[in-house]
Amino acid sequence: MQETKVVLPDREIPRQWYNIMADMPNLPKPPLHPGTKQPVGPQDLSAIFPMALIEQEVSTQRWIDIPEEVLNIYSLWRPSPLYRAHRLEAALGTPAKIYYKYEGVSPAGSHKPNTSIPQAFYNKQAGVKRIATETGAGQWGSSMALAGTMFGLDVTVYMVNISYKQKPYRRIAMETWGATVHPSPSPFTNYGRKILEMDPDNPGSLGMAISEAVEDAASHDDTNYALGSVLNHVILHQSVIGLESKKQFELVGDYPDVIIGCCGGGSNLGGVAFPFLQDKINGKQLRVIAVEPSSCPTLTKGEFRYDFGDTAGMTPLMMMYTLGHDFMPPGIHAGGLRYHADSQLVCQLYHDKLIEAVAYGQTAVFEAAIQFSRTEGIIPAPESAHAIKGAIDEALKAKEEGRQKTIFFNLSGHGYLDLAAYADYLAGKLEDYEYPETMIREALKKLPVV
Repeated sequence: MQETKVVLPDREIPRQWYNIMADMPNLPKPPLHPGTKQPVGPQDLSAIFPMALIEQEVSTQRWIDIPEEVLNIYSLWRPSPLYRAHRLEAALGTPAKIYYKYEGVSPAGSHKPNTSIPQAFYNKQAGVKRIATETGAGQWGSSMALAGTMFGLDVTVYMVNISYKQKPYRRIAMETWGATVHPSPSPFTNYGRKILEMDPDNPGSLGMAISEAVEDAASHDDTNYALGSVLNHVILHQSVIGLESKKQFELVGDYPDVIIGCCGGGSNLGGVAFPFLQDKINGKQLRVIAVEPSSCPTLTKGEFRYDFGDTAGMTPLMMMYTLGHDFMPPGIHAGGLRYHADSQLVCQLYHDKLIEAVAYGQTAVFEAAIQFSRTEGIIPAPESAHAIKGAIDEALKAKEEGRQKTIFFNLSGHGYLDLAAYADYLAGKLEDYEYPETMIREALKKLPVV
């Protein structure tokens, strides 16, 4: 009988998060205040974040202890299993070994609770009563709603309008966990009302939803803001994925040659890859590939510039690859990847050529998802299917070259609440969007001058 999965006992949950800031050859440039264009300090962030998370955001300490209360909740689904994709390998006829870490076993069905749980914990410690946040495809909103109910916090979620319509069951999941969910742009914030006046049918974007959530948090004393990707402390919390994976690879006597993750804001890519990148920085041969949609090609077509993290220009300016904060991506089903920029950490590592990036159209991505579903059995989230497409391409390349290699990707969530997307694909209704260079250039013209 072939060994298919590697499962660690609860006692092997990492007790510390790994911070790649301790090992990066070049740290990202500091975030700048949106008004003064000067580096932000803790006092600039304390209106919407608890001090514990602000300290983690700027820390260059390599290891940061995970609180016991967080570990107790992690144990509901962590450690997550590492799978060997024997059936997919056979279908591809590849000499490559393919492994995937399956984060869909969490209660919310994705990797996002790895950071929503600690964020809720630190906010509760700070005496916060309510969290305002945004969500694209609904995975982050679901995870924050779950964390809110675990720690007795009220949660308000601004859900990108196109996803609110496409993914009603994610909204229902959030409401089941006690959250209030608004389609974004909404009539409940000044910024939302302004957008709706210009376009009542606006499909929304993550940048817009972030603006609404930040405005909500900044205007209520009992409310803080929580973000599901992009920020340093978020990727720090996600490092549990890669840390567990390293232990699991040791148990099977293997090590990845290539690590692949889908990339919208960068949290699941960073979570799975950064603990391994520590080895690469220290001389290990390893490739890390970020996979993004061709309709929102941040790394592959964006510019490395200072830009706002939101559409309204309320967040600090961050040095990152960006398509421009005014960039309006098409309403693809991989809503979690519809973000105009990426994590500063991911962007700096890409700029330093420590990671690579590729972009695919959504029909090729869903074709890969169907092949994976029919061999491995799991229906993946549309976002995660981008990583599957990248892994299949690498496996076919190994087949052409007649070379063995170990391919590892993060299956960051299941797609059982995304079946409408599969219905559209199976009915031949999905289109590929190749965002025109001219429109990207127009959006980039509006970037702030720093």
